[in-house]
Amino acid sequence: MTPVSSVSTDQLNSFSKTLEGELHYDNTMRTLYATDASAYREMPLAVAIPKSLGDIKALISFATANRISLIPRTAGTSLAGQVVGNGIVVDVSRNFTKIIEINAEERWVRVEPGVVRDELNMALKPYGLYFGPETSTANRAMIAGMVGNNSCGSNSIVYGSTREHTLEVKAILADGSDAVFSNIRTADFNAMLHDATRKNGSATLLDKIYLKTNEILASAENQAEIRKNFPKPSVERRNTGYALDMLLNMEPYQAGLAENEPAKEFNMCSLIAGSEGTLCFLTEIKLNLVPLPPKTQGLVCVHCFTIDEALRATILTLKYGPHAVELIDDYVLECAATNAEQKKNAFFVKNKPDGNFPAILVVDLSRETKEEVEQLAAAMEQELREAGIGFHYPLLFGDDTKKIWTLRKAGLGLLANIPGDEKAVAVIEDTAIDVYDQPEYIRDFNEILKKHGMSAVHYAHAGSGELHLRPIINLKTSEGHRQFRMIAEEIADLVKRYDGSLSGEHGDGRLRGEFIPKMVGQHNYQLFKDIKKAWDPNNIFNPGKIVDTAPMDTFLRYEADQKTPQFKTYFRFHDQDILQHAEQCNGSGDCRKTQLSGGTMCPSFMATRNEKDTTRARANILREMLTRSPKENRFDNEEIKEVYDLCLACKGCKGECPSNVDVAKLKMEFLQQYHDVHGVPLRSWLVGNFSKMTGLASYVPWAYNLIFKNKPLRKIANQVVGFHPERSMPLLHNTTLKKWYEKRRKGTSSTGKKVYLFCDEFTNYNDVEIGKKTILVLEKLGYEVVIPNHGPSGRPQLSKGLLKDAKKIAEENVRLLRDLISYDTPLIGIEPSAILTFRDEYPDLVSTEMLEDAKKLAQNALQFDEFISREIELKHISKDQFTKEKRLIKLHGHCQQKAISSMIPTKKMLSLPENYTVQLIPSGCCGMAGSFGYEKEHYDISMQIGELVLFPAVRQQPEEVIIAAPGTSCRHQIHDGTGRKALHPAEILFEALAAD
Repeated sequence: MTPVSSVSTDQLNSFSKTLEGELHYDNTMRTLYATDASAYREMPLAVAIPKSLGDIKALISFATANRISLIPRTAGTSLAGQVVGNGIVVDVSRNFTKIIEINAEERWVRVEPGVVRDELNMALKPYGLYFGPETSTANRAMIAGMVGNNSCGSNSIVYGSTREHTLEVKAILADGSDAVFSNIRTADFNAMLHDATRKNGSATLLDKIYLKTNEILASAENQAEIRKNFPKPSVERRNTGYALDMLLNMEPYQAGLAENEPAKEFNMCSLIAGSEGTLCFLTEIKLNLVPLPPKTQGLVCVHCFTIDEALRATILTLKYGPHAVELIDDYVLECAATNAEQKKNAFFVKNKPDGNFPAILVVDLSRETKEEVEQLAAAMEQELREAGIGFHYPLLFGDDTKKIWTLRKAGLGLLANIPGDEKAVAVIEDTAIDVYDQPEYIRDFNEILKKHGMSAVHYAHAGSGELHLRPIINLKTSEGHRQFRMIAEEIADLVKRYDGSLSGEHGDGRLRGEFIPKMVGQHNYQLFKDIKKAWDPNNIFNPGKIVDTAPMDTFLRYEADQKTPQFKTYFRFHDQDILQHAEQCNGSGDCRKTQLSGGTMCPSFMATRNEKDTTRARANILREMLTRSPKENRFDNEEIKEVYDLCLACKGCKGECPSNVDVAKLKMEFLQQYHDVHGVPLRSWLVGNFSKMTGLASYVPWAYNLIFKNKPLRKIANQVVGFHPERSMPLLHNTTLKKWYEKRRKGTSSTGKKVYLFCDEFTNYNDVEIGKKTILVLEKLGYEVVIPNHGPSGRPQLSKGLLKDAKKIAEENVRLLRDLISYDTPLIGIEPSAILTFRDEYPDLVSTEMLEDAKKLAQNALQFDEFISREIELKHISKDQFTKEKRLIKLHGHCQQKAISSMIPTKKMLSLPENYTVQLIPSGCCGMAGSFGYEKEHYDISMQIGELVLFPAVRQQPEEVIIAAPGTSCRHQIHDGTGRKALHPAEILFEALAAD
């Protein structure tokens, strides 16, 4: 393989013009594809986004002619560096996403490689069918990636691995020819071999593949070596090397089969599964399907004192036919306690008597009825108690089970939350052994770590003999690099001693390939090399994985003892610096889920399906440039600016990313640092100074409205400031809320419990009627409403990275409000993005001496619906104060509210009138996000985001249904996208007040 530099930019440019799809060879895209979810990093030559089979064949031809490699990639969540390499990364995740055919009668489905596993099951559900194997990344993991890695997942006790369900694949071979691999009857297999032998020099590549495979498997010596040195048959998760042992158990070889076990027909799919894209390029996959899981899922969460106790419990629970037995250790629970989203999902956890977190074994006892589950759970609990195992055994059903599985699946991301540079590293996390050997194996494992003064995280597939074991290592140091190799070598020896598999489901990649000769012996390793040579004679398909792998401690993401400068930032990042915050992204790709999986993160990716528009990409580009940029000021970087362009700063990542990577905060910091060098663009200045500019316009609201009510004039005005001509603009009220309040206050006397209303800049000038109704409803409910002296929120400044200005505003507001605001006299806000600024950004922005005051203020800054909900709980407000009229409300949640607070208070408040029914629209971001949706270059993507879920959901509602949206931008977007008027929850509550 010649160096990739032998292919020039001109050659790449010329070749790109022959493709229907895209070929990117700029530094930005190459950087974004230089990593996956592993510890590895290597810059690819280019990134291809093929659009057709012709493109894939053209790429194979180009790679062969230029002696470069192709690296197939789907979601890029590989943990062993499978999709990291120096060739052309071929990303099929965007254009190869069709479910081609569902055959319900014969229980199979045919799909393209980029179909997402969970979305496949959504499509299969109406047929009563299910694709069983899964991964913790199932809401973004794609079928070809699952085949490549032979994924198993939590439920492999029941469904096995992807290999067992792969019936047929269509592939393009290394010579560009098409091939289909499926079951072959012995007679046909022998005839094919006979015909291939007769062809001699005219044998096709496919002929040679079958001939070489037969030559290997028919050899008595090879059969003996395979049986002797592969993992023992009771180890069900086995991904070490190529699955020659699986082929050996098929006709016509039938080696090692019990007399009463019929041999399977020969099928090369068993070899392709787990081959990590090193043998051929998959273009279509036919999968076996099973009936839907039992209707009732019940999870027994066995709380144990130690990991050893949990593993002994595992063996006992297997007698009860569980669908899954998963471990969550104290490290994961500790990380969950610091994550806003996962803390809610850990609601069921009861600490040990000493106050420390337990080790929890989650046992899935799914059955058809609740009664069956309860009987099994009771019997299992009794046996555990009699064995002296565990101290708490909650049984959970319904929505609670989803929370538990979300917590378990978030383990990988949560582990990135450990402060500092020491992280739980994926190095020996994929070992699989006989489940009955597991307690002893883990004791030996921990003794090895203890000997070196190290500790590890334990979680995941206890019931399958594959715990994910991650030692805590600082890979930024030479010592960390030494530990990385040392622990891999010693654990490989331990796994071999137990006749286990070094890889159970995450694959060999470039992490474990080096140890394959040790695991299966040199003889079998040579057979692997022979297989690779037969399938891929020019070594173009993902070379350096499984065979001929570079040393496992080369091409690591972090260099040993790497030096990075200290960055002075406007935001504080608490126990870390800005680089460490970006490094919390481990590449697990939670941000690649689509709107079908729900949630907010990441709206721009949901619309474009481009890796460049993921939260992961934004963290990656910042990490890369802050670490490696040759510039003195590493923030002065156009590549960062480019990748952050479509970040809506919706805050979805702060709430949903298991690693808590707050990309909105990173974007704001970057923009201010960038402005310091290049100055503030006019449009950004105008948006950031919204309060000042609108304040001036409010003196002549008629003139402002004359322009923006008139479509031709509005288009001209929009274009002048850089807004899209088709975007309508919010109009000014004929007065401001503050003026109305002051004028009204002079003629009234107030009584009742005092509350302070934050009169944000949006409500003060544009949404005055909402502000009025908020005050009136609070007064009607018995509160004295005071608008204190305060400044604007600072939200517009923050959105445009004007952090210097935002800091002044924050500190002024803290000074003005700190002595007024308390639990008993809270600060109530109408616009979520404004009031939540007090909770989110202020404590990270104000000077150190004001930090405690800012934190106290943050605790008592409440959204209107949070305050009302609290008062309902305290029984200060009752349903008797409201109408008994029957209404249906469809509620769209504000992004920041979902990330920083919750939609529960809003739903609770709007459900107070006894005949009001509130249903949440399962929408993410509306697409407006402050000024983002107004801007000319972002208008189209803004509307695309709205069309994902929100607009269709609103359009299908009858006129009598109330559309609710707390955010001013959301209501504006709904109006522009659907023509419907959405109401603020305060307006709805006001209208629901009972008549006197």
